[in-house]
Amino acid sequence: MRIDPNQGGQPLAESSRNSSQSTANAETARAAAASSGLGEDQAQLSGTHMQAQVLTVQALQFPEIRQEKVNALRQVVGSGSYHPGANQVADAIFAHLAQPAA
Repeated sequence: MRIDPNQGGQPLAESSRNSSQSTANAETARAAAASSGLGEDQAQLSGTHMQAQVLTVQALQFPEIRQEKVNALRQVVGSGSYHPGANQVADAIFAHLAQPAA
């Protein structure tokens, strides 16, 4: 909806009219506006917003990957110097099992 500041205000109803005439006129005006589609604001959005929401939800389901840590661990495992303790392995297994399924 666009507001035009240069457009003057609508004239006020005359005070000499009685309340039943102005009520009937107001109801007639509302019925005419409803039948012609005037007086109703409409908005139509593109599907882009919905697609962005779907992609955001999908992206949040993937675990966070920190490439620096992956590369460092890959190098340590490759060199044969990675020897995690039993408690560390057990904690990692339990942490993985406690995560909700995607």
